[in-house]
Amino acid sequence: MRLKDKVAIVTGAASGIGAEVARVFASEGAKVALVDRDPIAASPAGALMFQGDVSDSAFATKTVAEVMKAWGRLDVVLTAAGMSVGKKLLETTEEEWDRVFAVNAKGTFLWLKATLPPMIASGGGSMITVASQIPLSGGRNTASYASSKGAVIALTKSVALDYAEDKIRVNALAPGAIDTPFLHRSFKRAADSAAARQASIDRHPMKRFGTVEEVAKAALFLASDDSSFTTGSVLMVEGGWNAG
Repeated sequence: MRLKDKVAIVTGAASGIGAEVARVFASEGAKVALVDRDPIAASPAGALMFQGDVSDSAFATKTVAEVMKAWGRLDVVLTAAGMSVGKKLLETTEEEWDRVFAVNAKGTFLWLKATLPPMIASGGGSMITVASQIPLSGGRNTASYASSKGAVIALTKSVALDYAEDKIRVNALAPGAIDTPFLHRSFKRAADSAAARQASIDRHPMKRFGTVEEVAKAALFLASDDSSFTTGSVLMVEGGWNAG
């Protein structure tokens, strides 16, 4: 078991990538705390569950304190909570821009900031942010989302440099189009959802969507000692999206 006796916090754990990561971490021996704005219908045995807004600093601080009270240490955090409005720049309202950045960029900042002190006190650990392939290639109808995920990548690299000597490793996952409710909601926003779906498939050289299992296995690598000499990296799990 690659995470035996480790303690992990996973945000965005009610569905999609976050839910599968929590399951895989638990199967590898970790004690997991699940965080989401939505109710968490299923969770690994013994998991702690916290419902709230990841952009609320008080919620982040309280959750981390409760995890420390329950388990006394913190080794891994993965920030999968995210949102998108799927609009071009001129169509995006200021309120939508602010909300996307609040969840994707500020939310990542708050949870890294809240978890750093106990992780340092625990002797080090692994921080895994969930970015996207989009900031590295650009994308249509995604101005706020792409920009916020670009901020996540920049934050990841900065924190990795600042805390390497504290034995904190900080890496980003950059998934492509992954078969999740998040992805399917994006297609529903399109004028022709079937055409949008096929265009997304065709954009990947592998001609398919990724699975949550594939992303979770990449997250497990970054969470475990298998990646002990890896920090400040962006691990692409995107079916060759950026290769062309």
